[in-house]
Amino acid sequence: MTTISVPLDAQSKRNLERLEKSNPEMSRAGIVRKAIRKMSEEEAIQAVLEAERDIARGRVFKGDLRTLLKRHQMGTL
Repeated sequence: MTTISVPLDAQSKRNLERLEKSNPEMSRAGIVRKAIRKMSEEEAIQAVLEAERDIARGRVFKGDLRTLLKRHQMGTL
């Protein structure tokens, strides 16, 4: 496991302390790991939603993947 040092502003420090009090079973490291996990999940959700919007707008590729790749490499996509 990697250890990092993160400077926190006063508000972030207060938030961390509040989270520690409301989650006594979690360490500070556990709280930070959970926050990183939640952010990663949110990014994945946003990527899916963006893909759904692209599909709804008709921004999709159809056809043989090799042909699409060649067209992309040639700059004709």
